[in-house]
Amino acid sequence: MTATQARTRYTSLSIFLHWAMLLLITAVYACILLRENYLKGSDMREGLKAWHFMLGLTVLALVIIRIVARLLSARPPIKPEPPAWQMLLAKVTHFALYAFMLAMPIAGWLILSTGDKSIPFFGLELPPLAAPDKALSSQIKELHETFGTVGYFLIGLHALAALFHHYVVKDNTFRRMLPGKLPVR
Repeated sequence: MTATQARTRYTSLSIFLHWAMLLLITAVYACILLRENYLKGSDMREGLKAWHFMLGLTVLALVIIRIVARLLSARPPIKPEPPAWQMLLAKVTHFALYAFMLAMPIAGWLILSTGDKSIPFFGLELPPLAAPDKALSSQIKELHETFGTVGYFLIGLHALAALFHHYVVKDNTFRRMLPGKLPVR
């Protein structure tokens, strides 16, 4: 039996990155939504926006690590194996999630860059990705907000699919990504 055949769960690194990304993305959304509770220009509102930017850029850094980890390690098989259409749908959804996790922070960075604003990152200021262009900044911001809404649906679909597999299909899809030393059926 090979190491790939024996593996019933994702690697510890993949599991950590998966759940860390969930927490980070939740925090990114929380910061941008909570800012609405404060007056424009207030310290709290500006602080929440800065945290939204910094956490979003952290998502970008971690998703790159996550993609490399995914390419370098074998995925444990789903048992029992789902039909081909479900596997295809899972691949398409995962591709969309990875595209989302890459594109959203880059779009945010571009919004700040083209808006001629600083790009804060935990005490550093990152370089702009493009020259100032207010019209372009506004267009990217609209797309960023639209795809932010799409993100809710992608993440929700991903979570519902995992729960469907766990509670209805009763395969190991969800358990493969759980942290800890849980028994695998």
